[in-house]
Amino acid sequence: KMAEKQEEPSNAQNGEPDNAEEGEGKKKKVKREDLPPFEIVTGERLPAIFFKFQFRNVEYSSGRNKTFLCYVVESQGKEPGTCRGYLEDEHAAAHAEMAFFNTILPTCQAGARHDVTWYVSSSPCVTCAQRICEALRKDKGLRLTIMVGRLFMWEEPEMQAALRSMKEAGCKLRIMKPQDFEYVWKNFVEQEEGEEAKSFVPWEDIQENFLYYEEKLAEIL
Repeated sequence: KMAEKQEEPSNAQNGEPDNAEEGEGKKKKVKREDLPPFEIVTGERLPAIFFKFQFRNVEYSSGRNKTFLCYVVESQGKEPGTCRGYLEDEHAAAHAEMAFFNTILPTCQAGARHDVTWYVSSSPCVTCAQRICEALRKDKGLRLTIMVGRLFMWEEPEMQAALRSMKEAGCKLRIMKPQDFEYVWKNFVEQEEGEEAKSFVPWEDIQENFLYYEEKLAEIL
């Protein structure tokens, strides 16, 4: 059966697979090694190697010790506008979900209604779920839809309760379909300079794993 396990990664701190399953990993890794650990990283597009490894909707999360959060904020105020980007974290420090509320949302128009969509590599932890509930109850103009690649620690009773509390607070929770992964690939993933945009290549079991997690989420909620 599928289960989210948190295993200690060996060399996966920079979001790299332990084995070189994604070929070009070493080239990309060099760019990130000068970053101090446990830092929130922000940007407009994430490296393809990170997407292919971290967003994969697999049955367990060996080495996937970060949260990658791609966001779209549509503000309905005096000056309607859209902003987008991504956040990544190390699980030992502030999480990407917290960072969104602390650093991204405050830069959007005050007093406007915000329709926010997240595309996240895995569902929020219990603490982040509580923070999401607080934000939704406090800001009546905030609407949040969270598309998740896989469910984090979904077998834990307190995690199931946290997911239900998010739904009760008005958060829409969805499992990412293959089309959603393709959307993230087109809108949030870097393409190599000088190359034509590469089309999204679904991995094996992407549809099967989506259906599995969708069924689990439906049972929990």
